[in-house]
Amino acid sequence: MAEIEIRLPKMGESVTEATITNWLKNVGDSVSVDEPLVEVATDKVDNELPSESAGVLVKILFDKDQVAQVGDVIAILSTGGENSTKESLPTEVQSEIKVEVSTNTANSKNSDSSEKLSKNSDSGKFLSPLVRSIAEKEGISQTQLNSISGTGLEGRITKKDILLLLETKSNVSAASVNEDLKKEVISVQTPEVITTNNNLPGNFLSNIKEPIVLPNPGDEIIEMDRMRKLIADHMLMSVHVSPHVTSYVEADVTNIVNWRNKVKKKFLEREGENITFTPIMIEAIVKAIKDFPMVNVSVSGNNIIKRKDINIGMATALPSGNLIVPVIKNADRMNLTGLTKSVNGLANNARANKLKPEDIQGGTYTVTNVGSFGNVMGTPIINQPQVAILALGAIRKVPAVIETPDGDFIGIRHKMFLSHSYDHRVVDGALGGQFVRRVADYLEAFDVNTEF
Repeated sequence: MAEIEIRLPKMGESVTEATITNWLKNVGDSVSVDEPLVEVATDKVDNELPSESAGVLVKILFDKDQVAQVGDVIAILSTGGENSTKESLPTEVQSEIKVEVSTNTANSKNSDSSEKLSKNSDSGKFLSPLVRSIAEKEGISQTQLNSISGTGLEGRITKKDILLLLETKSNVSAASVNEDLKKEVISVQTPEVITTNNNLPGNFLSNIKEPIVLPNPGDEIIEMDRMRKLIADHMLMSVHVSPHVTSYVEADVTNIVNWRNKVKKKFLEREGENITFTPIMIEAIVKAIKDFPMVNVSVSGNNIIKRKDINIGMATALPSGNLIVPVIKNADRMNLTGLTKSVNGLANNARANKLKPEDIQGGTYTVTNVGSFGNVMGTPIINQPQVAILALGAIRKVPAVIETPDGDFIGIRHKMFLSHSYDHRVVDGALGGQFVRRVADYLEAFDVNTEF
């Protein structure tokens, strides 16, 4: 009877580990090929991992809430066939099953007071095993689940929805937290800010001390969700690793605005897609990367890795307020229509929590649209292990001097700021500034007669 090792696969650029959030199969259960086996969470996405082969689950090597590294063996399947039963398993495996069954029995006795939840809510919406498990463990009733407005596909309740409910239920008064924090303070320097050695979220350097701020009576204490903690840690790592420099350029995009206004209705009718400014900007960025390929690199120790592919990541806001960066692979091989379809597809999947692990890996350069929030410019933080990121500001109508053969005059133009942050270890001011200027040049030279 052969055994197959199930390993944690690579699930994204710079993702080296994942947390086991729920096992969908128990030891002794039969598993089919591609059948969901385990739910995991990374700093990028939460995913169900399918089984790589058919067999019987004989061993689970990582318990729920444990962290596994990419490549770790997380489970073992026996390929004795789906008809294999626990009685046909080796003696040591049967012992493991007995231990697990007895443990589950003990747990069920301890949770007799918890309500066993149905797979579907009263409104008919499916409740995943992970959601039911969390609800039963935390004592959330079916009635309380029915009251949640799910943010998942077709209104399904997601793990984030139920964790938000738990956070709401567990909010404590600022006064009581204040007393707890006072006990942890090592030395009080001022009434407002105290320095301590506590290992708070994002504090990955042992020699950096973060301030603890004491809340005032009436303040609300909101704990960071898991994704926010990971984002905070990643951002702190990035500013520590890369000395950030930002260059700014203002671009006249009047031709682009006029062209889009002229073709957007026809484009929608023909392609079934709305054309936004983002794919046009990405097209200009790709052209500039071809002119200045040394911004499309990564740093590994004392080595510079010059990327062959041009894969553009686009920072996308999620309904939760967190950010994710889906990646347009080989953007240099796409025309404007192809870029539009890729941008729209990835953005829609991100907001609907439908991104796959491969959708968020392999990025070589990132763009973020701060203009969508009404901001005119920004100082974005580099998305490691890349060395540069471009922020697109809001497009505004502004008065400008227009030069003509007959003299200069004041006219109304559509303009925007481009903010280019780059890693000064490998991108000097000349390269970083020339690159963003070249992006602006391509935008300003946009042909109003462009066909799609």
